[in-house]
Order: sequence, then structure tokens, then C-alpha cells
Amino acid sequence: MKAKVSVVILNWNGKHFLEKFLPTLIENTNIPNTEIVVADNGSTDGSYDTLEAFKSVKKIYLDNNYGFTGGYNRALSQIDSEYYVLLNSDIETPKGWLEPMIEFMDANPTIAACAPKLLDYNRKEYFEYAGAAGGFIDLFGYPFCRGRILSAIEKDYGQYDTPLQIFWASGACMMIRSEIFKKVGGFDEDFFAHMEEIDLCWRLQNQGYKVFSVPQSYVYHVGGGTLPNNNPFKLYLNYRNNLWMLHKNLSVRALWIIIPIRIALDILSAFVYLFAGRITFFKSVFKAHSQYFSNISKLNSKRKAAKSSTYAKRYRGLILIDFFILKRKVYSKINIY
Repeated sequence: MKAKVSVVILNWNGKHFLEKFLPTLIENTNIPNTEIVVADNGSTDGSYDTLEAFKSVKKIYLDNNYGFTGGYNRALSQIDSEYYVLLNSDIETPKGWLEPMIEFMDANPTIAACAPKLLDYNRKEYFEYAGAAGGFIDLFGYPFCRGRILSAIEKDYGQYDTPLQIFWASGACMMIRSEIFKKVGGFDEDFFAHMEEIDLCWRLQNQGYKVFSVPQSYVYHVGGGTLPNNNPFKLYLNYRNNLWMLHKNLSVRALWIIIPIRIALDILSAFVYLFAGRITFFKSVFKAHSQYFSNISKLNSKRKAAKSSTYAKRYRGLILIDFFILKRKVYSKINIY
């Protein structure tokens, strides 16, 4: 029988996370017509033997590491269900974590995707950096969250427990209608990893769909399980993919205004890294810019396919000014709309 919901973990060398969190996921996802699938992205750490011990879990074995984007695209193409739930391997799922999202999506057929509240596994009373209670981006593409402004992470007092339309749902845990995921072309595989979920959510909105936070559902995220925050390659991907995302989804008029300013801000941040003695980070920013300019033609083609529209509502301010100058370090101090 076709599953209604497929909870899909993309694993790459995450054996220790599978051993830690998969038993709890199985126990707390005992819902009719729901299946758990683990797609292994060419792991070399013995994940195969660990997965084979979980008989109730469906497995997909990929022959290489295709990154977050390529791995999920290949795995989801082999899964037939109404809803996909993308779930990182480093997430703890409490009892009742999934039901509120299913009920919300069933009741709102025009909403394409939603996300639970992401809390910090190591500090469970705090939001988690990767998604908190829903994501946004500002005028120049800087992401922030309801519950996390740049590096300032809020304690969860229930202040953001109302479902809300957001700009992006975290790829760490996201529910999306399979039909719409396929309709917009899935993830952009050139991104490999990082910013790909923001790009996807932007394209969803360009097609007139909405993305919501459903904080009645919540999970606990370890974070940094694949690439730690101090990794130069991760920094490179974030800078490169942010420019790619902007180029693909902005209108022509906005493109000519925003991209030069964003590049100037990136260069400024590169020199901050340089003066702090972080040479590899300094080089990563300029490597990202080189990759952006060398792919302009390809990005122009993708931008036409994305069909930029007025549906996607970015925050019209600049989060850097809010944070560093106006000292607005909590979401409630920012006037999003």
C-alpha cells in the first residue's frame, strides 16, 4: 500500500547518529500509512551494517556522495507518497512530533511545505540555529529565524508557538507535498549543500505556494553533524550558494541593485576574516565569488525557469543593521511585514 507520509533521512557517514536517534524515531513515528526511509549517500563508516539491523526501515543505497541536494533528489525519485518529510540524521524526535504537521497540511491544501520548531538538542530550552521557529531572509539575502537573529539564539518560552507563514523551512526537518516538490524540480543539485532549502522555498513561492512554521510540532537538532561551523568549505558553500540563490530568484531590476551591494558586503566580511587571522575563510569568500561569476550564464537560464514573482515576501530591511547598529537581537523586535 502506498504510504501517505515518508520520513526520509539522508545519511552520509552518520552511523553514530543512526544508532542514537533511529530507534527513537521508529518508536515515536507509529502512525498509520507512514514509513521511515534511510537513503545512504555512499557512506564509508559502516553505516550499511547499522542500517541492515533495522528491519522495519526501508533503505536506499546510493553509489556515491551526491551531497544534500543530489542525494535527496535521487532518493525521493524512488519514493511514492503524498508527503515527504526530510529529516536530518542528527535529530531527536519526541513522541507526537509528526502528527501536528500532518494535520496542518491536510487542513491547508494550498500550503506546499512546513517545518516544526527546531530546538537545540544540547540545550533543549533554546532554539536551534538551523531553523528555530521558521526562517526569513532580508533584502540582501541574509537568512535569520524566528528565534535566532544571526548569532543570537533565543530561549523558547512559547513566544513563537503560533503557526506563521515564513520564507523558508529548514532542510534539517521539512514536510513538503511530493507532487509540488517534483513540479518545481526538486533541489538544485549544483548547490550540493547549504542554502538549497531557501532556494527551494523561494521557488515554491514564485509559483504562488506558501511555506509555514508549525511549532506545535518540535524536534531537537544536534547541528553541524556533517560540516562543523568552522569549516572553510561550509563557509564557501554558504557564500557561493547565497549569490546563486539571489541571482536565480530576484527580478531583473532587483538583481542589478542587490547583487553588487551583496558582493561588497561579502568582501568586507572577507577582510574581517583576514584581519582576524582566518586566512582560509578569507580565501573561501573569494573562491565563492569566482564560482559565482563563472556560472553567470547558467544562472541566467535557471532564473528564467524560476520565474521570479511578487509572491515571495522578503524582509525589506537589512538584518546586519538591525543586529549590529539598532541592537535588535530578538525576532519580536523586527517588523517583518
